[in-house]
Amino acid sequence: MNKLNEKRKQRFKKKYKVGLCLSGGGTRGFSFIGAFKAFEDYGITFDMVAGTSAGSLFGALYACGLKYEDMFKLTNNIKNKDFKRSKLGFLPSKLDGLQQIIKTCMPVGRVEQLKIPYVAVAVDLKTGQEIHFKDGELSKVITGSCAIPGVFEPVKYRNMTLIDGGVANNVPADVLRLNGCDYVVTIDCNSTRGEGTTSEKLFKQFNASIGIMTATNSKKGHELSDILICPRLKEFNSLKINGKNDMIKEGYRATVEAMPDLIKLFTGKIKKKKCNLMKRK
Repeated sequence: MNKLNEKRKQRFKKKYKVGLCLSGGGTRGFSFIGAFKAFEDYGITFDMVAGTSAGSLFGALYACGLKYEDMFKLTNNIKNKDFKRSKLGFLPSKLDGLQQIIKTCMPVGRVEQLKIPYVAVAVDLKTGQEIHFKDGELSKVITGSCAIPGVFEPVKYRNMTLIDGGVANNVPADVLRLNGCDYVVTIDCNSTRGEGTTSEKLFKQFNASIGIMTATNSKKGHELSDILICPRLKEFNSLKINGKNDMIKEGYRATVEAMPDLIKLFTGKIKKKKCNLMKRK
């Protein structure tokens, strides 16, 4: 099976450039590891990766060439406190813990050193501009992309104040299109965002508001994707790692389910979408 898929992949890649888009979704991003295992099992690779928030973190792991087993081992050393460190629940946490994890587990320290071309999406709070990082310090770029407003403190970098890229572009399929990808495969690890809440608790209402906002800007990314993979992760808390192994399994299941369409794409049997995009300055 792997040899057959390798031949298909090589024949396809002579003509087309395929990008992998990874959405935001907090700790539900663990499901991406399962998706990577499915890609590995079926011999599928990508020419470029773009990610927002959790997608920027796991996308960098994929882009640096780590295999599934290496990523899975890394998850054993991650704790909830690495993400939420403030002892006062209503105060945003610093992302120092995550920065340290990135520095420890990444074999390289800069975006431009990754094996696969990679773009991380963040927002500069000073200007309100969406920022696409194709170079720079990985630990700063990724944590800036992950800095959910109200949950984590913004990240200072290059005279910018970075917050979560999902504020502007939670499913950055357009980033891949703008960088020359003919086809885009998207994994949305938080496709149930925007459903609202009946809770009277302030934090849950705030979280639901963020979800509604990101659901709106996620529609564009869905529309610009040739294949959309949506693991079923509604039951998992997007700010806690509890159930991470089950999330990994669900990411694998959902990706294997989409494999017939992926094989069609990698053999050139899916028509290219016509996309009207404005070039960014």
